[in-house]
Amino acid sequence: MDSLSQIALGAAVSVAVFRRRQPLWQSALLGGVVGTLPDLDVLISHGDPVSNMTYHRTESHALFYLTLISPLLAWLWLRLSKSAASFNTSLLAVWLVLVTHPLLDTLTIYGTQLGLPFTDTPFGTGSVFVIDPLYTVPLLLGTGLVLAGKRLRWNSLGLLLSTAYLGFGLWAQYHVTALAKSQLPMVSSDAKLLVSATPFNTVLWRLLLVDDDQYVEGYYSLFDPTSMIHWQSYPRDFALLQKWQQLTAVARLNWFSHGFVTLSQPSDTALLLTDLRMGMEPGYSFSFLLPLDAAQQVSGLPQQQPMPTDRRAFGWLYQRALGQTELSLAQYLQQSTAVK
Repeated sequence: MDSLSQIALGAAVSVAVFRRRQPLWQSALLGGVVGTLPDLDVLISHGDPVSNMTYHRTESHALFYLTLISPLLAWLWLRLSKSAASFNTSLLAVWLVLVTHPLLDTLTIYGTQLGLPFTDTPFGTGSVFVIDPLYTVPLLLGTGLVLAGKRLRWNSLGLLLSTAYLGFGLWAQYHVTALAKSQLPMVSSDAKLLVSATPFNTVLWRLLLVDDDQYVEGYYSLFDPTSMIHWQSYPRDFALLQKWQQLTAVARLNWFSHGFVTLSQPSDTALLLTDLRMGMEPGYSFSFLLPLDAAQQVSGLPQQQPMPTDRRAFGWLYQRALGQTELSLAQYLQQSTAVK
């Protein structure tokens, strides 16, 4: 999740554990700071954009390592703050703040390697988008009211509502997944299905099927008047992907995305490697140019491409979430351009 959500969750969890054993602002401060620590791994450079992406949320998000470091952080907190709270209480607060960070991240689609050092599998359900105000606002309000002098139950209520929202996202994803499986387009039996929340909500869901020679995209909103899913197919150059599958950047992103990747050659001077999980056709958060030399060999480091932005996408998101249009984002943008 985004940094604000992690700060809000950390503060709320810390306040809930310490209660009034120390000043409330101290508890909120501790939770906010400790809740941010795992994401400081973004400050580490691994040499190229693909490595930076796929090594984010590794050891700093692993439950085993976070558990190991919790006693040290709890001891440091008591030494620096002169808190009257016990070590056990401080340890519980620090540990819960640390482990809820990667557990929350795991509900996004990105990929969190929380099982290290036992497994490097990047876990990601996609049941909530990386930024979702409906999750974050209850936490901010609950903790804010407590800091303003209200009763502790407001913080508890904020935690309860935000957690219930995550539960709703998991239920909605399960419901949409079952619906999608009942009306899959013509694809091979090996095709992979991914169902993930669209930006800022858990009402509209993106459906992605990846087959050897194509990937297929669809959308379903809980407010759609019918259960019919409209699929749109896009070509996927599987031969090109096989040709370059041993290249480090291609192999690593293919592993990290669980195969939801495409490789194309937009020009004689570069390949384009794209993670299909994060974004919507025609724009993706993680696309990388792989430079080609005169001999058509990859030379140089991958170059991350900026995600294209179009303000019309917000209008489409609003309309599609409410079931007011059946168009995909790509179709909506094409139609809007044609009207102009």
